[in-house]
Amino acid sequence: MILKHSIFTLIFAISLAACKQVIAQKDTDNTSEMTSKLIQPPYLKAGDTVAIVAPSGRLKNKEHGVEQATELLKSWGLHVVVGKNVFNDNNHFAGTDEERAEDFQEAMDDPSISAIWCARGGYGTVRVLDKLDYTKFKEHPKWVIGYSDITALHNQLHNKGFESIHAIMCLSLTDDLEEIKEPVETFKNALFNGATNYEIEGSSFNREGNATGQLVGGNLTLLHTMLGSETSIDLSGKILFIEEIGEYKYHIDRMIQSLKRAGYFENCKGVIVGGMSKMRKNTTLWGTSIEQLVLDALSEYDFPIAFNMPAGHEKDNRALFLGKTVELSVKKEGSSVIFKD
Repeated sequence: MILKHSIFTLIFAISLAACKQVIAQKDTDNTSEMTSKLIQPPYLKAGDTVAIVAPSGRLKNKEHGVEQATELLKSWGLHVVVGKNVFNDNNHFAGTDEERAEDFQEAMDDPSISAIWCARGGYGTVRVLDKLDYTKFKEHPKWVIGYSDITALHNQLHNKGFESIHAIMCLSLTDDLEEIKEPVETFKNALFNGATNYEIEGSSFNREGNATGQLVGGNLTLLHTMLGSETSIDLSGKILFIEEIGEYKYHIDRMIQSLKRAGYFENCKGVIVGGMSKMRKNTTLWGTSIEQLVLDALSEYDFPIAFNMPAGHEKDNRALFLGKTVELSVKKEGSSVIFKD
């Protein structure tokens, strides 16, 4: 009996050790996958085709904006196709969920299309995420461009292993493009040549330091919306970009606190804060600036935090490659964001 017990104990110990090794290997493999270089779709060249789609809010009486976007792309030597459902109207949305997903899926599947430019944001992209099939997209990767509500797609693309572009959308264009010269130039450069590096205006609120990692993120509300789903991004070894519009400061704090309590920032390498536009005033004032709010909410972490990135819902919304590795250097007098190939 003693011999049998000893043999059983030995077998159990060996099995347990083997299981731990498998789990450890799996964790290592997952970490490697999360931090590995993402697939970069080919940059565009004259003669390539861009699809304009509307996965989110409706475009009622917005035909001029899409026409202007079409003419801009054509002036760059590109061909343009507009999704057949772009101008559909289904209450809040540019068509039903099925119609919006259909346009996006057709653009994803078509090997002759090199980029997908979202017409606008608003709300609705999260409702089509789970309807998309990436099988053909993986065979012919293409750039997906947008910001705000399109953050949901950026998250999904990141977790599927692809880079994407956070940049202006069709309805971001103004009648006088000189008003948004830098956003348009950085968008064009992103499509044809690659990332634009940035020297960012300094801030006394900057938390100094240096970091390197893949740039991820987008609109804070959307990042918060993705929390707990398979579309939420693991920030391990990455640098987070956030921007927001039209929120109360306590809403901003609540979202950051919620993300923090979920362990979102535990292995984050750095944070870049873009536009925090049109903050709403509550009857009970928050009492500090938005910059101090962010610093206070993330006070237990030691990663660098850079403010004043010209990206978000203001007119000066410059292009950023999400999923590409950046070197972030933050000082009080200014910060730099350098994209690495």
